[in-house]
Amino acid sequence: MFSNFIHDDFLLQSPAARRLYHEFAEPEPILDFHSHLPAADIANDHHFRDLSEVWLAGDHYKWRLMRANGIAERYCTGDASPFEKFQAWAKTLPSTLRNPIYHWTHLELKRYFGIDELLNEQTAKAIWEKANGLLNTSDFSARGILNKFKVKVVCTTDDPSDDLSHHQRINISETGFRMYPTFRPDQALSVNEPDKFNAWLSRLGQSSDTHIHSFITFLEVLKMRHDAFHAQGGRMSDHGLPYCYANPCTERQAAAIFDKVRSGTPASRDEHEQFASFLMLFFGHLDSEKGWTKQLHLGALRSVNTRKVRELGPDTGFDCIGDAPQAQALCSYMDLLERENALPRMVLYNVNPADNYVVAAAAGSFQDGITAGKIQYGSAWWFLDQKKGIESQLNALSNTGLLSRFIGMVTDSRSFMSFPRHEYFRRVLCNMLGREMEAGELPNDMELNRSMVRNICFENAKVFLGLDLPARP
Repeated sequence: MFSNFIHDDFLLQSPAARRLYHEFAEPEPILDFHSHLPAADIANDHHFRDLSEVWLAGDHYKWRLMRANGIAERYCTGDASPFEKFQAWAKTLPSTLRNPIYHWTHLELKRYFGIDELLNEQTAKAIWEKANGLLNTSDFSARGILNKFKVKVVCTTDDPSDDLSHHQRINISETGFRMYPTFRPDQALSVNEPDKFNAWLSRLGQSSDTHIHSFITFLEVLKMRHDAFHAQGGRMSDHGLPYCYANPCTERQAAAIFDKVRSGTPASRDEHEQFASFLMLFFGHLDSEKGWTKQLHLGALRSVNTRKVRELGPDTGFDCIGDAPQAQALCSYMDLLERENALPRMVLYNVNPADNYVVAAAAGSFQDGITAGKIQYGSAWWFLDQKKGIESQLNALSNTGLLSRFIGMVTDSRSFMSFPRHEYFRRVLCNMLGREMEAGELPNDMELNRSMVRNICFENAKVFLGLDLPARP
């Protein structure tokens, strides 16, 4: 059954909002500076077998809702056939009304495949067949999708031990977009888990052809890998932390903890905090020296359902919002770097809505009067990446700082089907501004607001991040 749910003015509730979006936001290309897309899929121009692979595989957002709807695990992460998994998702979708996934799903069906029907059990087979027919064409390969959505830059998220050859291949051969690595050294902090830490250390050594026999060698190899990322065009780091670590210790103390863990003994909680604090300051200096931007993803409480995580592994939908105190630790961390004149540009993301104003206000305390918007309050993240969450983030940023300097949205996704999230964000942004223009809360000056919209959608990130972009056609 045809539906006009996703129409041209979806989410745009005033004439001013519609003009801001259609004339100024919609034409802007995409700079997706934080994603979890597999670099190999882009380098190899992967062709997707079917809608289940491109849309359901690895999507813990959908798995959580399917489980909540009484769908058995075999249809989420298990051995059900691709079409059976898709059918199970189609059965669940009508129960997701008011969840952002209902919006995302139909926006994605419309933008990728031109499908206007609402997805449910009755329409599933026809949608499956139409989408799969299109997926078999060159326009829907991994690179084809990036070009379809005018993605000029995509930044992957990479461990320091990762082989960066895929990025090199893309940036030599591809003229339509660039793909750059992001340095994500979370494993370097895992001294509370010796088996995991030592196995990762072996991979790290192999990546640099170096035997890591001491703490000094460990730091040298991390710097070598940071240099390697820079050589491949990387200009960003990223850290996923429950909260910032700002309990500094000396290099000698950190080395003693390192030796202890190398021998197979886990670091105590206090030792873990000290070691992580030392390394986070070390990483801050590396970023500052090279003019990089550091991203901090703060506040997630991960793998809370331990039985299911043992069965299915991490990143399968068993994480939640944490409520660790953020303000003191975040400000202390930035202050330690600031004291040493080593505070890099930063983007701060929080997952707990209670921390919106905490993080936004902290960002404002460390602006330097030189780099416009040096410390960014990042876009709504994870559980907050929906209409109300986006509006709340924009309000906190606007009320404490400069919305006009905001570097905009990211997909933060493992799925090639997620690029309409940029459109979703742009519609929410334009609707908010348009409503306030017509209410007299902002000047009814299209030129003034047009400039801000365009900058938030693309230009601010381009200037702020200093990434090499392909020339516009």
